[in-house]
Amino acid sequence: MGILLWIVFGIIVGFVARWIVPGEGPGGILGDLIVGIVGALLGGWIFSLFGHAGITGFNLGSFVCAVIGAVVLLWIMRALSGRRSMV
Repeated sequence: MGILLWIVFGIIVGFVARWIVPGEGPGGILGDLIVGIVGALLGGWIFSLFGHAGITGFNLGSFVCAVIGAVVLLWIMRALSGRRSMV
């Protein structure tokens, strides 16, 4: 049951991150939600690099950490998948 709750947590984070970072991502809404799940992992890793606990459970601190990771990941993905000129 724990993994299912983490997936739901990641989906909620992905929805919030999609709201913060405007525009359509490369995978549409479903892709952005998956990015939320992966971004939560990225947020935990980023926070641990700076000596913070990262994601410690279902609490506000973990939510903020996960949202930051998902926003960073969405920003990177949208920057890399932007319109490319055919030159």
